[in-house]
Amino acid sequence: MVLFVVGRKEMYKRVYSPPFSRTIAQKLRIGKIFYWLLLFIPLSLFSALVLKNDTLTFVTCILAIVPLARIMGYTTKEISLQSNPTVSGLLSATFGNAIELIIAIFALRVGLIQVVQASIIGSIIGNILLLIGLSIFAGGLRYKNQRFNNETIAVSSTMLIIVVAGLAIPSVYDFLKPHGPHIQLLSGAVAVVMTLIYLAGLVFSLRTHKDLFDASDEMKATHEKPNMSKRLAAFILLLAVIVVAVESEFLVKGIEGAASTMHISLIFIGIVVIAIITNIAEKATAVHFALEDKLDVSIEIGLSSAIQIALFVVPILMLISQVFNFGFSLVFTPFEILAVMLAVLIVNYLSADGRCNWLEGAQLISVYAIIAIAFFFVG
Repeated sequence: MVLFVVGRKEMYKRVYSPPFSRTIAQKLRIGKIFYWLLLFIPLSLFSALVLKNDTLTFVTCILAIVPLARIMGYTTKEISLQSNPTVSGLLSATFGNAIELIIAIFALRVGLIQVVQASIIGSIIGNILLLIGLSIFAGGLRYKNQRFNNETIAVSSTMLIIVVAGLAIPSVYDFLKPHGPHIQLLSGAVAVVMTLIYLAGLVFSLRTHKDLFDASDEMKATHEKPNMSKRLAAFILLLAVIVVAVESEFLVKGIEGAASTMHISLIFIGIVVIAIITNIAEKATAVHFALEDKLDVSIEIGLSSAIQIALFVVPILMLISQVFNFGFSLVFTPFEILAVMLAVLIVNYLSADGRCNWLEGAQLISVYAIIAIAFFFVG
């Protein structure tokens, strides 16, 4: 009788098991709103291939990339939960800013160098000011004061000062010697140094001094278990990257037409629109941790992402530009350099005492808003 009942249960599971797509949805817990936003993928393809409307294509592609960024972040985390710290760190470095890299490559291919440079600056100041600001503000509304490990922040802050130096030196050289013959060589050499210090930072945080970086310990303390296998997560991640590449190509093709129609500059699109959209999943994750009183994790997400953009993504773009002669260099406008310097200076000052409140989060957000408004007019 027991065998009969067990047999009936197994038959029921086989006959009435949920469809594969429903099973994926149960494992891929990205939130209902992100699933609804996936509808913009076919809409963007229809707009690009059938309607051929640049503005509509640009808007729908931007909205389509939002859930794809969330999926990439979620599947990367799922793989990281089943990997050792070294692999997790490399995954984070590789896919943490993959969307920015993909969009930048397509933009360089069509000669939109200003958009690429603006998106780099926008991602850096967005992660430093907006992401950390939102996290501190949201956490401060729930907790009167929050504390974080300022020793860890000090290491990341020093890396950010190196970022400022790496971006500023070629720009100052170009200012002193406009269109100098060695600017590409200088930019390439600086990119190599930035890559080496980034790799050294990975060794420092993952090997020799990993005890200082306790954000990973806080994440482990939650005993979070993966919802899907490594193989399934890797398959979904690969599929998301392919779709992002398609969306990025159409987005780049529609940028100039959209900018003209909406009467906004290409620089503003790069520094605000693209930078915010491509990092929206990280912002949601950072705010989530801040609301759980794990501000260390939130701040590390913001600083690490900014560092990865400058010391990992930028050198890759330099290499690609050198190989395919795209003309990309580390020459930024004075206003862009000033924006990064202000962001680094302010976050260093606010993080010195290892404690914060909601007002300090609002202050970071206000500085980002001032910079964004200024770029609307400067561009």
